Amino acid sequence: MKKKLRIALAVVLAAAVVTVGGGLAWEISAVKNPRVPHEKELELVWADEFDGDTLDLTKWEGHGCGGDEAKIRRGGYWHTDMATVKDGCLHIRTEYYPDGYNGNGLPGWYTCGLDTNGLFEPTYGYFEVRCILPKGVGMWAAFWLLADSMSAGAGDVENSGVDGAEIDVFESAFYESKRPNRVSTNVHIDGYGEAHQSQNVCKPYLRFSDPYEDFNTYGVAWNEDGYTFYINGLKTGHSDFGGASQTPEYLILSVEVGGRDGSPAADWTGGPITPDSETTDFVIDYVRAYRYK
Repeated sequence: MKKKLRIALAVVLAAAVVTVGGGLAWEISAVKNPRVPHEKELELVWADEFDGDTLDLTKWEGHGCGGDEAKIRRGGYWHTDMATVKDGCLHIRTEYYPDGYNGNGLPGWYTCGLDTNGLFEPTYGYFEVRCILPKGVGMWAAFWLLADSMSAGAGDVENSGVDGAEIDVFESAFYESKRPNRVSTNVHIDGYGEAHQSQNVCKPYLRFSDPYEDFNTYGVAWNEDGYTFYINGLKTGHSDFGGASQTPEYLILSVEVGGRDGSPAADWTGGPITPDSETTDFVIDYVRAYRYK
């Protein structure tokens, strides 16, 4: 009886429902060595532990950038050189270059996005990242999945999310807010044109853990019933918005600066980021992908 009571108390301490901004969110405590949800139903099929000293190009490519070319992304630039592997982790740096990266004449903030497009595009499974979020206003890191149909245009409105979605496992948009330890989980469907629709699934709050200093795991279980989201192995939300995607999706790690045309501006993350803001890193320990047995 005492053992059962201790287990129940541990669960209550680990996750509690709270109201944030008029909606339900979850408070998630730090969990040492969190387990993969429903581990017995899954098998590991793809992973990058970042144990080497260079990015594995058989697993990753630049998301919207590549080679030695800088690409405008919102209020900054993406360049693949901003992603490096060291000390057993991937580091995606966000840094201001007054003369542009390598003196390219494009002053501004430089960071990076990476994806597995054409290299690993699963349909269904459990996908998890263990990471430390970057510190900074007017910017955000994210771990997400994307179908080609979203980028190609408006998508198939009749099929809604079934023909593909953007699945945001987390976006770290609240560094400047009163509750900076939150992240945002969202689902987008029907492309990025006029037919675009989206749903905010939850805004989990990490209690007793500083996500800008500590490693935490963020994951999503995706199957025909929808998307179930987790932090540190604890469920934070579920969505079947538009119907679960039934098409291949690729994984993305990214950092974005708020603004447009390479010029920072205030947006949903606060800000704007300024030239004297601190350089910061998005630190990723691993990315792992599982399929259902």
